[in-house]
Formats: sequence, structure tokens, C-alpha cells
Amino acid sequence: MNLKQNEAMEDKSVESEKKQFVVAADSYGQRLDQVLVGFLPDYSRSRIQKWIKQGHVLVNGETSKAKMKVSGGETLSITIEQERQGEWLGENIPLHIIYEDDSILVINKPVGLVVHPAAGNYNGTLLNALLYHCPELINIPRAGIVHRLDKDTSGLLVVAKTLTAQTHLVNQLQKRAFEREYEAIVMGEMTGGGTVNAPIGRHPVHRIKMSVVKNPNNGKEAITHYRIKERLQHYTCVQVKLETGRTHQIRVHMAYINYPVVGDPVYAGRLRLPADCSDALKQFFLNFKRQALHARKLGLQHPVSKEWMEWEVEAPEDMQQLKTLLRNL
Repeated sequence: MNLKQNEAMEDKSVESEKKQFVVAADSYGQRLDQVLVGFLPDYSRSRIQKWIKQGHVLVNGETSKAKMKVSGGETLSITIEQERQGEWLGENIPLHIIYEDDSILVINKPVGLVVHPAAGNYNGTLLNALLYHCPELINIPRAGIVHRLDKDTSGLLVVAKTLTAQTHLVNQLQKRAFEREYEAIVMGEMTGGGTVNAPIGRHPVHRIKMSVVKNPNNGKEAITHYRIKERLQHYTCVQVKLETGRTHQIRVHMAYINYPVVGDPVYAGRLRLPADCSDALKQFFLNFKRQALHARKLGLQHPVSKEWMEWEVEAPEDMQQLKTLLRNL
């Protein structure tokens, strides 16, 4: 792979903008950070608090603290600086771009591509590919990645290209306004669709795994809606919609209701083949080394135009081939 150091990384501050506001009288008694959120709706409160702490916000020419109470009439001067967010390098990794404009980038992630660098995967990730394609993303936290897909899950995800876009997209995620639809092939013949509403947390014994937890205080709310897309012999192709976005949520919930995702190396247990399994299907299963899960559809409100936008991509060839084999059992 070709590596390149992003030119923007040479300077700590690559872009800055100065703004000035006058606090209204009816803001009396409000915190400084609260007032600034009103003036700067495109930026998160945590980011504004960071700027205040760094001394980029002046109240009547002097630095202050986020919790300072305003009286009204103060002049607020703020220097908005975009700083590089890490020491990552861009790598010339091909990207399947579904949509791109000045604010967002929609990617069809292939199987096997890790989204973000972590222990054991410091390079060769989607983040590295994004920095090669768009070097200025080094100024956005996590290079603009606002949601993730597991390494061996394919499909759609959106990337923010500006701080403003990132704030809007994160807010939509938090308000559960994204539409995220997945396709999965699960073990067993489902009789109908339904909803799994069961909190997810760390497995009490196997800490690298997630699990449904009995005590909701030990996990986070997780809601998964599913319906039958196609009935297959001994298996079911399902359409899954996420209301929340917990780690491994679909995989954990499908295993919890005893319909684990085919090929899931963590939650499906040992490979169980049907008695009438053909040699071709048996060999395919032995070579199918990932969970049969694909992020098929993504919908969101554009952070600038406010237009509702949707994208949809078919599952990759390996899942299509698996369905064909299962139809012919």
C-alpha cells in the first residue's frame, strides 16, 4: 500500500475563524457554555467547553470558565480552530463511494475492512483510506466517522467531512433519526417477525463478547426490529432495523432469540449443517468465514440542505451465493 503524510498535519492549527457575539439581556444567569451553544448551534457543547478551557473564548477581552454566569451585555470573542485529531496516515486503499458532496461521504464498506485503528489494526483501516481520499478529515474527530460496522459486516456508513456535519449527524444518531436497515441470514426457520428489546452489556465472563444482561443497569438499552425477507430451507433471510446502535447488537439479539447469524464466529456457536446438506453447500459453509450480515439501507437528513436522503446497496456476492445454495436444498 502507498502511504502518504497528510499535508494538513504539518501545522497544529490548519484553519481558524474568529466570531464575536453580544450576550442578550434575557440570558442573565445562564452559563457561558450554554449561551455559546445558542450562538454556535453547529458545534457540540463538549467542543465549546474545550475551546473555553483552551482560552479560545474571551468575555470582554478576558478568559473565563464554562460555568461562569453571564449578566447580559458581555462581548464574547471566540476563535474556532480546527486541529488535527491524531497521527494517522492516509493509505491508498480503494473506496466504494456511493455518494459524496462537501459535507458528507457515504461508503459501501467491504467485508474484512476494519473501520478505525485499534490494537492489532493500526493501519489498513477505513479511516486510513478516508485520509488518503480526503486529507482534511484529519481535522475532524475520528476522521468524520460517526458510526461503525464490524470488520466482517459489509454495507453502508456515512462520514462527516466538516465539524458542522459531524455535529448534525451525531445529533441524529442520538435522537434515533437515522434509518438503518440490514439484511442477515440466520440459522433456523422463523415463523414471523418481531422486536427484541433487551439491554446489552459486556459478557460477565468473556469480556471480548457482548451479551444480553438481566440487570439493565449493567448494560445499555438495545432495540432491534426484524421481519422475514425470505424463507429458506433450515434458514431464514431477515430484514433488520436498528432503533439503537450497540456493539454487535444484531448478532447478540439474533443469538439471544435462538436464530444466530450464519457464520458468526463469536455468537453462533459451532457450525451445524442440515442433514440434507449438499457437498457444495457444505464446502461453502466451511469457506464462509464471516457473519452473513450486510448494512443494506441508510437514510438520514442531510446536515446542510436538511433534505431526507436514502441509499441502498445489494448484499455482496458471497451472501447472494449462499442464498442461492440454500434455495436449492
